[in-house]
Amino acid sequence: MLIYGIHAVGEALRADRVRALRVSSRDDQRLRQLLEWAAARGIEARREPGRTLDDLTSGAAHQGVVADVLPAPAATLPELVSDGTPAPLIVVLDGIEDPQNVGAVIRTVDAVGGSGIVRQTRRAAMLGAAVAKASAGAVHHVRVADVVNIARALGELKELGIWTVGLDANGKTPYYSLDLTMPTALVLGAEGHGLRRLVRERCDFIAAIPMVGHVSSLNVSAAAAIVLFEAVRQRSTQLSGPR
Repeated sequence: MLIYGIHAVGEALRADRVRALRVSSRDDQRLRQLLEWAAARGIEARREPGRTLDDLTSGAAHQGVVADVLPAPAATLPELVSDGTPAPLIVVLDGIEDPQNVGAVIRTVDAVGGSGIVRQTRRAAMLGAAVAKASAGAVHHVRVADVVNIARALGELKELGIWTVGLDANGKTPYYSLDLTMPTALVLGAEGHGLRRLVRERCDFIAAIPMVGHVSSLNVSAAAAIVLFEAVRQRSTQLSGPR
């Protein structure tokens, strides 16, 4: 699989996933540091004309860096749950096909120290170059479990002791009123469609982000970030205890 961009390739190097590296003739501090990382891992960068990298990436903003990487090892639902934390924090993507949104969600999951992502093998953005770049390389560090059916996966998560919280603009419960210190899976639906009916029915709770402006909803990645960092806030408060 080919990926591109300084951050995406740099994180792939840190995760020891890079098999081959191609760079343009540009010379700046960020590229020199990336080449040092590659050399330390025994990877020799191949210099290519910029137009060759343009062709490889179909004209995407590659920043003069293209890498061939190994795919991330697949995870299972039990592996996400048994991540060593007392209260796993998982994100379930129900039919989100925009790679920019998927990448942004993965970046937030990494930022909050989440347990991983659950995604359906169909009707989902491929975890390729666009997602790697949108996630700033976080896709190389966040574990992802691919499932055939999201509704069934929610049932399995419940059996594993995880409470499922669906995020829906029409929900009656504000997200901050839920106890997010418990083992939680946040379920996100695609923009414009939201959660599918069967998926919505399988959730233990349906929560909403109260909106007071003129726009009725948020971008799905922005909504995910709000709720995930609320979970972090609640868990930090629980650990610190009363003062």
